[in-house]
Amino acid sequence: MTELPLKRSDRTQTSGPKPSMEQLTPRQIVQELDKYIIGQRNAKRAVAVALRNRWRRQKLPPELRDEVAPKNIIMIGPTGVGKTEIARRLAKLAEAPFLKVEASKYTEVGYVGRDVESMVRDLTDLAVNMVKAEKAREVEARAQALAEERILDLLFPNPRAHGGGRGQGEISASTFNELDTREKLRRRLQEGKLDERMIELEVKDRAVPMVEIFSASGLEEMDINIKEMLSNLLPQKKRRRKVKVREARKILAQEEAQKMIDMEEVVSEAIRRVENSGIIFLDEIDKIAGRETTHGPDVSREGVQRDLLPIVEGCTVSTKYGLVRTDHILFIAAGAFHVSKPSDLIPELQGRFPIRVELEPLRTEDFVRILTEPENALIKQYRALLATEGVEIDFTPDAIEEIARMASAVNESTENIGARRLYTIMEKLLDEVSFEAPQMEGVKVTINAAYVRERLGEVIKNQDLSRYIL
Repeated sequence: MTELPLKRSDRTQTSGPKPSMEQLTPRQIVQELDKYIIGQRNAKRAVAVALRNRWRRQKLPPELRDEVAPKNIIMIGPTGVGKTEIARRLAKLAEAPFLKVEASKYTEVGYVGRDVESMVRDLTDLAVNMVKAEKAREVEARAQALAEERILDLLFPNPRAHGGGRGQGEISASTFNELDTREKLRRRLQEGKLDERMIELEVKDRAVPMVEIFSASGLEEMDINIKEMLSNLLPQKKRRRKVKVREARKILAQEEAQKMIDMEEVVSEAIRRVENSGIIFLDEIDKIAGRETTHGPDVSREGVQRDLLPIVEGCTVSTKYGLVRTDHILFIAAGAFHVSKPSDLIPELQGRFPIRVELEPLRTEDFVRILTEPENALIKQYRALLATEGVEIDFTPDAIEEIARMASAVNESTENIGARRLYTIMEKLLDEVSFEAPQMEGVKVTINAAYVRERLGEVIKNQDLSRYIL
């Protein structure tokens, strides 16, 4: 299909501050994903359209809006080609609640595993924490000011609290001096000159062990949240703790922020986001593809699919925050499908994933681009890490090509783990420099092809050694 020309509005919105969800066209979404993910154009286009359709749905009349189902996606491709990264970056771009789960964790009731509804509860927890953090940032300035007052009260009690029986507006000379002293302390506090002074705070004690046991056991997934119930029944314990002013400022600011946040509003907004913009990434869906044809571990495969079906189709899940509908959560499934294929899924589940995209295996030239082009490129990361020790590291073009060639060769001769192979190769390559870096301040290290071959040549040649080291 012929590529549409870039419109004037698209050109103007690709630079400058990050555009809002209303401004993000599918083309711009792909451009944002291009900053972190090399290649995989078809997959990027599919998720870009799926994300834009969510915005389009919000513009529809209410009676039609509820009828538009999300266009769920199945990504097909080997490990390490960018499936998870595409979904994660998409959620970050949309500022949407995002949860990654392995489909093989879930089984039908009666087998070892987790209840499929727990993924919706986990997504809701994430959304609540996301909204809570946003609200905390909104009140941060006020919380800091209140925390500052509380620290000043501990360092030097507020003279206005001791009126001395005088009439309103009357301030004695001693009180005036106290106020002046308090303001001097405030200036010193703001300048950071009191950061190392120790003060005593009254802080809430951690949860009692029994509450933590219930939390760890997974019983919080029940309709009645036992952890929360026990926390409310048992008295809140407080203890006195000596901390530095720097730490006290953070503790008190958090306390003040919590007081100002309306949790009912937070929960309401979090549920709205989950229901309208939540994304669940179902990894390893190929591991549960298949029908009940054998006994043993395979017997639950179809059961897992049938348990997933109502969640993907749309149902109401009970969480500790209230009821959450899954009708418009976007599900992105992914799998290598080496042994099975998407048609091995039960027909009802296949129908709920109308978009199928195949991701391409990575080639040597892709590895070269992955090492250098993305904003979070590995070479940029290592340069920044070693710069903290005063070490300048430089990679020549032939070194980058040699690293890419070796990564491709190891993937072919052993297990193909895609771009993740670059992590193991880079760690092995820079092991000595990373270890000696604290004693190398001011040194410039040049990594060329000869150095790469010297450090990795023997390991690459020995296939058995490659399996263990790379």
